[in-house]
Amino acid sequence: MPRRPPRQRAVPPASPPSCGWVRRGRAQRAGLWLALLLAGSLAPQEALDPRATFFMGRIKYSNNEGNDCGTVGYDLVRLVSRASTVKIEQEKRIRLTDPELFETPFVFMNGHTDFAFTEAELDALRTYLTHGGFFFASGCCTNPRFPQAWRREFARLFPGETVKPLQYDHLIYRCFYKIDRVRSLHEKKDILLEGLYHQGNLVAVIGEDGLCCAFAMENRCNVGKGVSPEDGKKLAVNIAVYALTH
Repeated sequence: MPRRPPRQRAVPPASPPSCGWVRRGRAQRAGLWLALLLAGSLAPQEALDPRATFFMGRIKYSNNEGNDCGTVGYDLVRLVSRASTVKIEQEKRIRLTDPELFETPFVFMNGHTDFAFTEAELDALRTYLTHGGFFFASGCCTNPRFPQAWRREFARLFPGETVKPLQYDHLIYRCFYKIDRVRSLHEKKDILLEGLYHQGNLVAVIGEDGLCCAFAMENRCNVGKGVSPEDGKKLAVNIAVYALTH
């Protein structure tokens, strides 16, 4: 079977090759880009391999059309653009059952309320994550209902796998910015990202405490709560860079 360009397709539509082939190809090119960038060897105006385009999809689910914190997709794209020389495509809003899901190696989802995936959505998401897609989610306005639902629904994907906290020694906290600790603005506690693994690979990450509010709206809708804008922006960039390079 001829190989499709890894960044153009998150998962082949039929008869997939061995698991992870997409991510390995993506990591080789993006890892080289990151090494050159951090070493100062790549000027911002230099042209990159056009296959290194970063596509982002924003998930529509249940009755949610992907409108919570309306500019969050644009702001995430803008943050990654500023931190890298990779060409960034604007977000496209898709459902898990849309064929476009498999053209989009990185997807984002956020919300305020409880939700449940259909079996068809779970099947599509399971295939997507198994073959190289990466999923980033954020609860809005420090509302616990969305993160609770997200943990429950993602725990349905792979037998024996649940959503777990990512401790500060995880690479995701230092793959671009070095983040030693994130403190809650309204509680005396540290804030940790949480993730879902499949066959040893981190395939999905959620920020519970209004992460999207922090990086997209300077925390104006979540004043005094959750993650600070500075920490939120660093976490968002790190998550995107991690997805690109692993």
